[in-house]
Amino acid sequence: MRWLSFIFEGRCAFGYVEEENVVALSAVCNLPDLRSALQNGCLDFLQQVLCDRAPRIPLQAIEFLPPIPNPSKVLCVGLNYLAHQEETGHGGEDQPTLFVRFGEAQIGHNGTMLRPQESNSLDFEGEIALVVGSPGRRIPKEESLDHVFGFSCYNDGSVREYQRHTSQFTAGKNFAQTGGFGPWIMTTEEISNLEDMELMTHLNGELVQHAWSSDMVFDFPSILSYCSMFIDLEPGDVIVTGTPGGVGAQRNPPLFMDEGDVVSVTVRPIGTLTNRVSVG
Repeated sequence: MRWLSFIFEGRCAFGYVEEENVVALSAVCNLPDLRSALQNGCLDFLQQVLCDRAPRIPLQAIEFLPPIPNPSKVLCVGLNYLAHQEETGHGGEDQPTLFVRFGEAQIGHNGTMLRPQESNSLDFEGEIALVVGSPGRRIPKEESLDHVFGFSCYNDGSVREYQRHTSQFTAGKNFAQTGGFGPWIMTTEEISNLEDMELMTHLNGELVQHAWSSDMVFDFPSILSYCSMFIDLEPGDVIVTGTPGGVGAQRNPPLFMDEGDVVSVTVRPIGTLTNRVSVG
């Protein structure tokens, strides 16, 4: 299934995709958002028991939100593809490189990605996002996929100038409206092979990144297990699993995003996340 969060007629809502419509389950339950439904473990009940009562809303009539609009944590993996390690000259450690994003910096599908006034170095980073479905701490690698709700597309928009001010990434990764997330979460049972997901980034229609999930240095079970060693994972937590080679900062000349650009991240079989860039 494909679960999403959205705004319709001025109200935040959640539901799942059914053909060209959204089944707005939030209209027939007392839960405020998708994260709450995950935490209560009631998505199957909502879908099986209340779906007939839920209104159907055309997809073209909604405003997409990040699928999890209010995550407790957004953990990001850096340097998780060999091609990206080679182009940057960094990486190769025995454990994943991690940094954090804040939920407030995220935007949904078709939302506006902002190149901040302070810098002209906004870069694209197409990635696959993992969404936690059940809580856990110190999760063994062989059990970690049991804690995954599903996967989504992510664009870890990075302001390189600020990312490079120090050895820490936080500033460059958290400018307002730079983290594209969506359009929805595809649940794991809908993905036949987690090692065969195709990841592509297009800038103004030009293919700028292309890789497969099998190219990752640390696979999904390894990443989730490692993160759970130091922190309790909760339903609705987001883990962004790394970008492949081809980022704009490593090109000659550099290829950064600016006013009017359109950037899309496609993860097959999940879908495509698209954002238009503005300056703000």
